[in-house]
Amino acid sequence: MLDNFEGNAYEPVISVWEKLAETRKPIVMYGMGDGAEKILSVFDKYGIKPAEFMASDEFVRGHYFKGYKVKKLSEIEEQYDDFIVVICFGTYLPEVMDRIDEISRKHEVVAPDVPVIGGGLFDSDYISDHEADIMQLLPMLSDAKSHEVFDTLMKYRVTGDISLLRSCETPKSEAYELLRIGTNETYVDLGAYNGDTVEEFLTLTDRRFEKIYALEPDRRNYSKLRRRHYALGSAVFEHHNVAAWNEDTTLTFYHKSGRNSALTDNRSDETKGRATEVEARSVDSILDGKKATLIKYDVEGSEEQALLGSAETIRKYKPRLIVSLYHRTEDMIKLPLLINQLNPSYKMYLRHHPYIPAWDTNLYCI
Repeated sequence: MLDNFEGNAYEPVISVWEKLAETRKPIVMYGMGDGAEKILSVFDKYGIKPAEFMASDEFVRGHYFKGYKVKKLSEIEEQYDDFIVVICFGTYLPEVMDRIDEISRKHEVVAPDVPVIGGGLFDSDYISDHEADIMQLLPMLSDAKSHEVFDTLMKYRVTGDISLLRSCETPKSEAYELLRIGTNETYVDLGAYNGDTVEEFLTLTDRRFEKIYALEPDRRNYSKLRRRHYALGSAVFEHHNVAAWNEDTTLTFYHKSGRNSALTDNRSDETKGRATEVEARSVDSILDGKKATLIKYDVEGSEEQALLGSAETIRKYKPRLIVSLYHRTEDMIKLPLLINQLNPSYKMYLRHHPYIPAWDTNLYCI
């Protein structure tokens, strides 16, 4: 579809939604919960009706979802000769991804792309509408692998074809080699969760570094983060129970499951869940003129605001950046262009790490 896109050629293809609307095969939804809810909302727009819901054998246990009895794959196979499986959840677990691969060898499998937060779909119309931005972005990508990943991800996001995702995976070790993380880093971890990415940083640096700043808005996750790394000491480990934003303010925070909690600026309540007020800070405010050498942005759809809140630091110190590009429909195009505006001297590398759907797609800026 997008081969030769750099030559300004574009040929739309049928989207996964159109394909599912036109198929005569029974549509079997694999998974329940928020992912299924989002996909079903798009189904409503296209007039698509699922035939069945299924789950892994250990999760069936007589469950019902949306009035459907949740079945095992073996039960579905006894009922239908041929069907399409729609993946409704995200996973990076090797055993689960292997399970999906195993199913795809017997049945047609798609994983529709829906945003983690926000609206809109990354479909052929979206690409066509943003052709000028894409053409501006492509020369900013610094190696052939980045161009391959960009093109492949655009094709996947339109078609839902999992084989495309698997074809452009990169282990995180390659990304860390690009970043050349040393032993004198000042690391700012935005969306530090329970301290797992701080732990990764400590392993990469053999626990030799200048300082760590960790921001996490969720109270429970923050408590885990603080306890996990308490032994580092306050002189080198500065932790904040705040959200990363473009200014110092107070925001509404929607508590959801795990990493999926999200912020709103009260202009658009896009999320569901238990709402509380949280303090939000900009990186520039927290650093107060001090340097950073490495900043990670994984803030569940608030990456744009967090980047704007780091503008002075990015312009002055040019820290290496790790930026999630998958939470919102527009992130893969909009965020690299924003970073280029903040500091055009960056080299940008796009990588997708093993995950279904296209989560854990990151921009590495050096």
